[in-house]
Amino acid sequence: MKFTPLVRLSLFSALLALTAASASSGAEPAPAPLPNPVFPFGAVYFRKSSPPEQDWESDHKTAAGLGMNIFRHWFMWASIETSPGHYDWRDYDRMVELEGQNHIKVVIAENVLGAPEWMWDKYPKARVVSASGDQSYPSVVTGSATGNALMCLDNDEVRAEAGKFITALATRYRDMPATIGYDLWNESNPPECFCDATQEKFRQWLKAKYGTIEKLGKAWHRYSLGDWEHVHAPHGNIGYADALDWAAFRRDSAMQMLQWRIDLIRAVDKRNQIIAHGTGLLNEIEWRASAAVDTYGYTWVASRHTNDPWMQFNAVDIVRGGARGKPFWHAEATGGPLWLQPQVVGRPLEDGRSSDDKDVRVWSLIDMSAGASGIQFTRWRPLLNGPLFGAFGPMGMDGSVTPQAEMAGKLAKWANANPNVWKSHPVRGDVGIVFVQESLDFAGIQGLGTGGGRGGGGEGGGGNGHVQSAQGAYQAFFDSNIQADFVSIDNIDEYPLVYLPFPEMLTQATADKLRAYVAKGGHLVSEGCPGYFGDSGAVGTVQPNLGLDKLFGARESYVQFTPDLLTKLPLTVKDKAITGQYFQQEYRLTGGQVAGQYANGHIAAVENTTGSGKTLLIGTFPGGGYFRNHTPATREFFASLLTWAGLQQQVQSSDAQVKARLHRGPGGTYLWVVNPTRTPKTVKITLPGNFQKATELWQESSSLPDAASIAGNVVTTSVSDRNAAVIRLE
Repeated sequence: MKFTPLVRLSLFSALLALTAASASSGAEPAPAPLPNPVFPFGAVYFRKSSPPEQDWESDHKTAAGLGMNIFRHWFMWASIETSPGHYDWRDYDRMVELEGQNHIKVVIAENVLGAPEWMWDKYPKARVVSASGDQSYPSVVTGSATGNALMCLDNDEVRAEAGKFITALATRYRDMPATIGYDLWNESNPPECFCDATQEKFRQWLKAKYGTIEKLGKAWHRYSLGDWEHVHAPHGNIGYADALDWAAFRRDSAMQMLQWRIDLIRAVDKRNQIIAHGTGLLNEIEWRASAAVDTYGYTWVASRHTNDPWMQFNAVDIVRGGARGKPFWHAEATGGPLWLQPQVVGRPLEDGRSSDDKDVRVWSLIDMSAGASGIQFTRWRPLLNGPLFGAFGPMGMDGSVTPQAEMAGKLAKWANANPNVWKSHPVRGDVGIVFVQESLDFAGIQGLGTGGGRGGGGEGGGGNGHVQSAQGAYQAFFDSNIQADFVSIDNIDEYPLVYLPFPEMLTQATADKLRAYVAKGGHLVSEGCPGYFGDSGAVGTVQPNLGLDKLFGARESYVQFTPDLLTKLPLTVKDKAITGQYFQQEYRLTGGQVAGQYANGHIAAVENTTGSGKTLLIGTFPGGGYFRNHTPATREFFASLLTWAGLQQQVQSSDAQVKARLHRGPGGTYLWVVNPTRTPKTVKITLPGNFQKATELWQESSSLPDAASIAGNVVTTSVSDRNAAVIRLE
């Protein structure tokens, strides 16, 4: 018997209702879920109302035929609760039905930051308020080309309405065979609102931290507050202490909201995964959010950054560092072009503005080589409406299969045909780049650093000196194929060598952790002015501050804060003529040894031994210097730090442009050799131990020389342009 689409949908809706009723009564077991894919590979598909309804069925069949096994849909509150208490699930029911029919798992991307538009009039006090006092106004959202209203969840009435929606959502879809989990946080950036409810929440946070209004006034240098009702969120960054508190409060508040969502879901669904994804940029949120969920992820599209390989590796490595062993996905990847957006202006077409099948190939293989365990494109088919028309999707505007989509299918089928590969993971890096949130906050608050170089990003954008220094250090190691991991200050004991970028502000607690790390045998390389600003952003009278002068065996003799002038500061450290940036701090010895000089002959670097460990303090910012200037001597200096720490590079590549990563685990040992260039390469990869056999598992080309060979600890292989070799070692 054949049913019309409307009848079929009605039957499916009835099944949903019966499933929910059975689950609540315990009368019948829920339908068995579809098996989870080995390697989730797919895309965001539905953002109401794109793609067109008449194509939904054929799109799903095409996707499944190509090898896609997961779709994510934006279950947008504003598109579902069309009037108070009335939920229109029709389109979403059809999506989940089609997923089940085509053996595609579905991620339910809950979106309650965009509220139904009718709420804007019903709850006027809950409208999001900007720092200037402007209220948000209902509008069409760029990312979906559908309308919503920005309402602040710090208001009890709106949060209660959102809670009812989340509970109804999970109850409806929790037992459907295609459901795999809920993405509860899209690009985890702490929201900012200055409405009355948020201001009151901030006061309560301050009360918990300071206890009394007198202590708060002293910390903020605001002595006439009088009472808690006169405390307001700071507008601007002139008062360092209050701006730092506001930044910390926003992160804590965001994490509370994430946990609130998790608790609502878990109250009705204990089976499916809790998922979230950030942006692959330095922020404490990457660590905190990943710890709260089952699977984490990141948005990274080359069109909005650049097609420079280090940028994507950097993003994946940040998320891998934050995930700390948990599975993580590239939740929004590039599959198609980006047009008429400010991020692409002035860049060549091949710099991520448009993409072909080889771009899709190498971008996906970079994800995999750096440890991602799933990939979804930002779109499957491009939007047809709004400023992001045509953006990001590997499929054609009309749903036709493009070379990009064919390549995605090849990768998906290969990934899922090799389950053992994903049981192994990247080895720990040669060096840890230390992430300290207060350093990032302070650099952003001060507006320190200047634009330029090959990229930017993070809170504070391209002008954030901390971001530039961290990224510059990463690039310097990357350009020598040294694997640098990002590590929280709380986990530095896992690395025998760590690099501390732009530590201009540190708390006493952070300084204590650095001292303990070195005392136990760690090797610490620190950039200049460590802890110059201490707790609450106060300058120390002794520099280095916070007792770090004893750790480094030196005290400041002169300092210069002229980031506009010091864009290529020359100095010599460990016989390497390198460049620094931003600030210049000179030293006199108090137990350490001279390790470097500025051009004026004054001490620029000091080496010291403390306990069982060693320190190297450099009076400027070599990471920032490399970010801007990329001098070979600075790159060589970063590479020499492993020798300084008595370490040997784990994996070496004979061609610096070809990147090699080693994976180990229950699935075996694998060597990933990525060639992001547009020229075929033949390389020798030196490994940390001998192997007897090398078997290539992926090398999507028939025009290359013989397969990989191995002699002891050296693998020789050829890799075509924008491709990778995946080699099993035995």
